[in-house]
Amino acid sequence: MLRLVLILFFLFMPLATWAELVEENIEYKEGETDLEGYIVYDDTSGDKRPSILVVHDWKGLGEYSKGRARQLAQLGYVAMAVDIYGKGVRPKDNTEASEQATFYKNNRELMRARIKSALNILKRHEQVDPEKIAAIGYCFGGTVVLELARSGADIKGVVSFHGGLNTPDPVATKDVKAKVLVLHGADDPYVPMEEVLAFQDEMRKAGVDWQMVYYSKAVHSFTQQEAGHDNSKGAAYNKEADERSWIAMQDFFKEIFTLSSNQ
Repeated sequence: MLRLVLILFFLFMPLATWAELVEENIEYKEGETDLEGYIVYDDTSGDKRPSILVVHDWKGLGEYSKGRARQLAQLGYVAMAVDIYGKGVRPKDNTEASEQATFYKNNRELMRARIKSALNILKRHEQVDPEKIAAIGYCFGGTVVLELARSGADIKGVVSFHGGLNTPDPVATKDVKAKVLVLHGADDPYVPMEEVLAFQDEMRKAGVDWQMVYYSKAVHSFTQQEAGHDNSKGAAYNKEADERSWIAMQDFFKEIFTLSSNQ
């Protein structure tokens, strides 16, 4: 009898229970530069599905962005944690991280080229529906995904988590196809109000479909536990903002991918 019960249990167990994450390290290029990304998805279906680019913070591709990619895979997306800096370029401290991030912020065309090279790789993946792609980014990565949107990339949406909002030539922003969601710490000292207002003005003038959510008592890096809990340092983890912003992202994806299915 017990054996029969066990057999019936496994036969009728929900399919999702059997899901396993498939993880792939992938090497690709931008020009002559070698890059190394990470793709992850669950194996419950062979059907093509919506997909998300995940752009790292100023420390480069690492366990944080890979972890976020795995979370997205568990939601049913194909996720690719990208590499903006180059294979093996992983800052060991804040000084090196600042140097790398500043270099790309001062070279927006190169920044755009790096993220577009990852986008092209993701579009060609056998599990990916190339018509249903979005991008998210954290801190430096938030700046990167906004530049991807500004470039006119043919994707459904971008989400910036506590990212920088400025761009060298806001007047040049046009032909933005992606919808934009900015998730922002209301007390973030690294993104002054002048930058926030300039960004909003840029989006309005470009006719972008954009949203911006402020989280009270949140400063920079509010999704990252390694930032600590001392707001006076300007960067600190905020559990409520972390959880609320992740839900806001999920709702945004449901909207943009459902709309694209109905068009």
